[in-house]
Amino acid sequence: MRSLAPGIKLITSFSRDSWYRFSILILTFVFYTSYHLSRKPISIVKSQLHRNCSNVIHPADLNITDNDTWCDWAPFDQSNYQNLFGVLDNCFLVAYAIGMFFSGMFGERLPLRYYLSSGMLLSGLFTALFGLGFYWRIHSLWYYCLVQALNGLVQTTGWPAVVACVGNWFGKGKRGFIMGIWNSHTSVGNILGSLIAGVYVSSAWGLSFIVPGIIIACTGVICFFFLVEKPEDVNCTPPQHHESVEQEPLLRNSSSNEEIFSSHTSTAVEPVEDHTEAISFGGALKIPGVVEFSLCLLFAKLVSYTFLYWLPLYISNIAHFDPKEAGDLSTLFDVGGIVGGILAGLISDYSGGRATTCCAMLIIAAPMLFLFNKIGQNGLPTTICMLLWCGALVNGPYALITTAVSADLGTHECLRGNSRALSTVTAIIDGTGSIGAAVGPLLAGLISPTGWNNVFYMLITADVLACLLLSRLVYKEVRGWCGYTTRQRG
Repeated sequence: MRSLAPGIKLITSFSRDSWYRFSILILTFVFYTSYHLSRKPISIVKSQLHRNCSNVIHPADLNITDNDTWCDWAPFDQSNYQNLFGVLDNCFLVAYAIGMFFSGMFGERLPLRYYLSSGMLLSGLFTALFGLGFYWRIHSLWYYCLVQALNGLVQTTGWPAVVACVGNWFGKGKRGFIMGIWNSHTSVGNILGSLIAGVYVSSAWGLSFIVPGIIIACTGVICFFFLVEKPEDVNCTPPQHHESVEQEPLLRNSSSNEEIFSSHTSTAVEPVEDHTEAISFGGALKIPGVVEFSLCLLFAKLVSYTFLYWLPLYISNIAHFDPKEAGDLSTLFDVGGIVGGILAGLISDYSGGRATTCCAMLIIAAPMLFLFNKIGQNGLPTTICMLLWCGALVNGPYALITTAVSADLGTHECLRGNSRALSTVTAIIDGTGSIGAAVGPLLAGLISPTGWNNVFYMLITADVLACLLLSRLVYKEVRGWCGYTTRQRG
């Protein structure tokens, strides 16, 4: 008998369940990457909407009345442009924060495939509409604010749905590590969004929005055709959420060369209809740890989103890079965030201490933010190093709370197997965090005219408060390590 080709051997060496789990991980990664990809252009385009026009060569046939603002895009050509940018950011973020509290409840009552697909299609529409303002010569602040607010509302469809989907397919055993890798979609989306927007920002900034809008709309079509919400839908084995040892790892070798796409496997189960009721908002708040982690995320996300929306402009103003170079350099913060999220998940899996891992990274982040502000512009190597370090320490706790912690709490033992709580718990945690995400860029817009030093003092204060809010949970975990209570390792 002839031997199989090596590629076929590799494909058939994994079980049908494992391939489905792997495909869900890849699909949801791509979906939320596109969400963040479509959010990033505004931070890149800011430095193009308002520039120092005295250094720009103007066309000879152009009648210029103001040498400092002739190349700016109205209404952002005014002296209070930073406040206007803050208003623009908050139209998106406030709508996102409000919508997030309701999004989880809708996500548990509607099919996730339809919910995600419609959300991505609408996000693509509103993202593109912002860019079309360039071609339609729209100079009304209200137009851009309205488009941003509507985009913020439809973007809330993403996070609760993808976390609920991944939580349905993966158990708790290696959740921190798996979700730490998976959550790099946030940083990957920011990086791709920065690079794509940077290609067009200096020539036709409208395309910086239109191209990401087309990308997220296309992923919505992919979602509609290929997303599988639960293992039971395709006769796969559901994960064990409360076992000490994970029963279904990500890629488990099968005992024989089974047919991967066969409808009958040794681990197949009959679909079971879920008769449990969706959890109420108040019931979700009573789950141990939800309130503490939600409030911690409020301040952690305040710091992260201030960097997300203001870092390119900060680099452009302080280090005097052009818009494209500042945008490219800001992606290093997200590269550090990828490493930080994976390390946070790996450490918390090994130690069993989600809160302690977050708290330790937040403690180290505070002095690093201070150093970044003081020495971050002392040469390109120093800037690169500080961006990587700050990205890892700021985004590590944020990534861990929004993924592994949310999934842990959404499948908590006190829920007694109610699989419909995950989306609501995720929405509460991320919705509370989104309040901080809205407040951070707004405060940055109000404070930055007084000096960037004050902005960093605000960020350091928020970082310390995030750490303090986890103190009770850290104390509980430390007591568990000392033998006072039983502790279940990740």
